[in-house]
Amino acid sequence: MPAPLAAGVWDNGRWAMKTIGLIAGMSWESSAEYYRIINEAVRHRLGGLHSAECIMYSVDFARMERLQAAGEWDQVGAELAQVAKGLERAGAEILVLATNTMHKVADVIEAAVTIPLLHIADATAERVKAQGVERVGLLGTRFTMEEDFYAGHLAARRGLRVMTPGPEARQIVNDIIFRELCMGIVRESSRMALRGIMAGLAASGAQGIVLGCTELSMLVGAADAPVPVFDTTRIHAEAAVDWALGGEF
Repeated sequence: MPAPLAAGVWDNGRWAMKTIGLIAGMSWESSAEYYRIINEAVRHRLGGLHSAECIMYSVDFARMERLQAAGEWDQVGAELAQVAKGLERAGAEILVLATNTMHKVADVIEAAVTIPLLHIADATAERVKAQGVERVGLLGTRFTMEEDFYAGHLAARRGLRVMTPGPEARQIVNDIIFRELCMGIVRESSRMALRGIMAGLAASGAQGIVLGCTELSMLVGAADAPVPVFDTTRIHAEAAVDWALGGEF
């Protein structure tokens, strides 16, 4: 038996890799990043031609966005719960909801299946705490920044203190996400705007910045802020690979 390259179980000549179920498409721009990061991580850890065992269901984001805007979160939860059930029936052993905002209905999805859902805020908080950061600035959609389902989860489960920018800056971030990044548009002017917002959060006491929207890493990264930047897309995808290869979360 060859020496293991990473956490995992060698079973009768093959790696016993758990199957990841991806609830994706919100937006597909960031879902494509999830797929790439997950497969690159598996190849890096196992070597050779290894890739992830995963199942992806990509929803029509236009419909989901209309339901969000109308405040029809019960319908969002019901539809994503059905997707989760389908992934479980197809053989998924863990669920990854490839979006931050839709974690508003994470409890509905969890209640619909018997397999675990890897919460993006838990994965992110573990990485934040590992770097000794206690106070973070949170950027994302207006739902993520203004409601308690995300910041409250970070605070209640992991003890983090969460800051958000002011109303005008929140609107700028939300518009960049929905009007640009979700449509594959990357503008230098928007990068500069986000740099200014992140600098303002840092000046107000944020020790790190959480990119709490899976599209934001298309535009900004570690070089764009004076404090550590936590890319939730990468963190979530890598945590899923850790779990799939036999680790615990």
